Amino acid sequence: VSWGQDELKGWHKTASALQFDKNAETALVALKGRQGEAACVAADATRRAQVQNKLAGICEDMCKEVGAYPKCAQCPDFVAPDSTPGVMTWDELLEHMDNLVSWGQDELKVWHKTASALQLSKA
Repeated sequence: VSWGQDELKGWHKTASALQFDKNAETALVALKGRQGEAACVAADATRRAQVQNKLAGICEDMCKEVGAYPKCAQCPDFVAPDSTPGVMTWDELLEHMDNLVSWGQDELKVWHKTASALQLSKA
């Protein structure tokens, strides 16, 4: 909500500046004439993607405000909250064990590298 208010303030400032700057209006008309419709379509697609990305980031916040959370199927990349907080499920346990194996292997490599360096420095 505060993000939207800040954005509106920024847009109002930009609109005010454009109203008073006649050179900016002339420059915009010249720019449109040179670049043609293809550039406008590309710019429009870019702006639409930016708006969608901004909305995707605040979708869950909006759903919480209207009481739709956590049944929020419209939000992109929505991940439902943990249905068993504080309790480890079998899938979570297996994933944790895989992570431990990977971490242990990385630690062994570091220890071997350190031991090799110590042996070479003593020689």
